[in-house]
Amino acid sequence: MGIVLFFVIFGVVVIAHEFGHFIIAKANGISVVEFTVGMGPCIFSVKKGGTKYAIRLLPLGGACIFEGEDGIERDTEKKEAEDAKADPLQDVQQAVANTELGSKKKPGAFPDAPVFARIATVLAGPVFNFILAFLMSTIIVGSYGTDLPVVQQVSDGGAAQLAGMQDGDRILSMNGKKIHLYREISLASMLNKGEDIAVTYERDGKQYDTVIKPIYDESAGRYYMGLYGVGSYQKFGIFGTVKYSLYEVGYWINTTVKSLELLIQGQVSKDDVSGPVGMAQTVTQIYDQSKPDGIYYIWLNMLNFAILLSANLGVLNLLPFPALDGGRLVFLLVEAVRGKPVPPEKEGLVHMIGMACLMLLMVFVLYNDLTKIF
Repeated sequence: MGIVLFFVIFGVVVIAHEFGHFIIAKANGISVVEFTVGMGPCIFSVKKGGTKYAIRLLPLGGACIFEGEDGIERDTEKKEAEDAKADPLQDVQQAVANTELGSKKKPGAFPDAPVFARIATVLAGPVFNFILAFLMSTIIVGSYGTDLPVVQQVSDGGAAQLAGMQDGDRILSMNGKKIHLYREISLASMLNKGEDIAVTYERDGKQYDTVIKPIYDESAGRYYMGLYGVGSYQKFGIFGTVKYSLYEVGYWINTTVKSLELLIQGQVSKDDVSGPVGMAQTVTQIYDQSKPDGIYYIWLNMLNFAILLSANLGVLNLLPFPALDGGRLVFLLVEAVRGKPVPPEKEGLVHMIGMACLMLLMVFVLYNDLTKIF
């Protein structure tokens, strides 16, 4: 059941991503050749409005393929027409070439769209992942509220107590950054390397400023602020639910960015990275732990995981790496600045190398997942 739920969640997140590309492309007059969910051999397809909608065998990934997306075919046709014009002895061939070019050119080709229309189309995938995460967050926050940054307990002799904090204090900001959720406090504590933390908090309607000096715990191998609890959960009306749902999405985006920073800095090991197999195992664990509480809590916990996954996918796709949406955006922004596109064969080569690197990474992550299980 956990595996089935993982594929359902992953499918919804991928469909949202590809639908973002699809709907913005259509709005800008770009023809979509194929909208597909999954990878590998096609097991079902239907063609409607010039677009092939397909479901493929492996329920991982998806694609929204645009007319003339790589621009190579258009560039080749253009070169053939220019060669025909350059030879005065080939008038007949030139006429034939021009006629063929006119018949081959298909309306709605991706490279023919204005550059900012293409930027919006590529950017829409990650943006729709954030929108999906927000919509799911409204269900979570509307159902059982969210964790307000209210301190439940200050440990005796801990760093927070030494800084003058007490049970019931509400933390407003840390190091100048506003705090909306208790999880933000927990994240800051886990990532702290011994640096002082400037805290603004509220008690009985008055604001106070202090500095917490985290204390190192030898047994745990990390610094602690000396705060306990998971915050004070509270439900809100419509506007409060919308506001805290945005904070929820912002938290997961920030967590993903912080995780990437730790990965680049070498502060996380390979065992902290998971691929589809590891994520399916996580969903199975969530399902098993939620099952005794009933289907309602299974539903809410699966939504929580889907929010995390959707925010992750949105952030990762914005990375300026070849073959990802962020890599394509780099080339489009260069085109917007230069006033002309990068030669399609060169861009295609870069994306091909990037895709090869991503495939190698996927193989490594898959192997890593399997070794952790077995």
